[in-house]
Amino acid sequence: MSAQPVATAHFTAPYASLAAALATAEFGTTSASAPAQAGVLIETDDTGLTLRTNDFETVVSITVPEATTTQTGASLLPLAQLRKAMAAMVAGETKATAARTTVTLAGDLLITDHLTVPITAIPVPEFAFAPKPAPVAVTLDTADLRRQLDRVLPAACTDDTLPILTGVQVTLTGRTLTLAATDRYRVAVADVPATPLSGTDDDALSALVPARVMTRVSKHLKGHTGPVGIAYGTHGLTLSVGEATITSHGIEGRLPRHDSLFPTSADSSLALDRATTQRAIKKCRALATAKGGSRLVTLRWDDDGRLTLAPHAGEPEDHARIKGMPIPTTTLAGGPPKAREVHLNPDFLRDALDALTGSDTVTLHLLDQPDRTTPRPLLLTAGPHVTGDDYRHLLMPVRVS
Repeated sequence: MSAQPVATAHFTAPYASLAAALATAEFGTTSASAPAQAGVLIETDDTGLTLRTNDFETVVSITVPEATTTQTGASLLPLAQLRKAMAAMVAGETKATAARTTVTLAGDLLITDHLTVPITAIPVPEFAFAPKPAPVAVTLDTADLRRQLDRVLPAACTDDTLPILTGVQVTLTGRTLTLAATDRYRVAVADVPATPLSGTDDDALSALVPARVMTRVSKHLKGHTGPVGIAYGTHGLTLSVGEATITSHGIEGRLPRHDSLFPTSADSSLALDRATTQRAIKKCRALATAKGGSRLVTLRWDDDGRLTLAPHAGEPEDHARIKGMPIPTTTLAGGPPKAREVHLNPDFLRDALDALTGSDTVTLHLLDQPDRTTPRPLLLTAGPHVTGDDYRHLLMPVRVS
């Protein structure tokens, strides 16, 4: 008979604290392909309780201050099984009672006042440990980071055949952390103020982090009120969030430099009524879908510079007969736009407007088109400046015959 795995960690903790820590630890098991890396390593010693996960894409380490350790040791348990067993053991209780239920782990035995069940233990040596993360370089305000992440993430590519474009470029330059994402049809760039720690190198640091990892991080930040620490190391980017550190091994390579893509000046800068434009997008998108065809929408300026948004739908002979919804505009800089049509993916235009919150208007910056066959990108910002202050969204038109 083969020897049974030895699980030796002993602790007690309130259910709510332990469940929250395990939910965070799950970030490090999402891509696990081996049983050991789908498990959570539970370590107890005189410093307290630490949970570790590592699926080779994301590494998580989290301490549970509310726990009391009763024996030094380590247990490697399947995370999904442990979480389900814990939830089952408080089934039937009120939410408040469940939260304060005391949970004890004795090796591989999960214990409450009502039940004791064994959890399938995995030999601890099978767990692949990750290198220690680099020291924190800067701290960020959590609300600022989450707001900018939520703006940038929709622009990341979801096509795994283009792995570099599925990442968010996270670049630290002095006191600014810049987030950038693109799927070739749009580019979103946001800046987050950063507070450097003493001894931090002034050289620019950058890492390309999978967008799916940053999406999980953004959700985790929702309940966090303290600062977020950022560290760059040879093994990727680490975020320190409260009692947890989350490290992404990153993607090899980097996104194309966005500096050369964004215009530094515009021929026309227009303030669009945001609510009217959003309503027009919904109507035109629905009509384009109902009529079939390209499912695009068209921004159309007439000879007097008036703007409408119309569905690019139906047969070619129908296009000239379609009358778009008027969009109120105010010219902020440059001359009035020349007569033109710009065809766009309505979902991409909607995402850009959704990111530009905080004002009743958004600014659309236009470059003159040398000919009808070479559509120029559109730049959208919250304020009147081409620099975008802390967020810029570049949208590529769609060329149609």
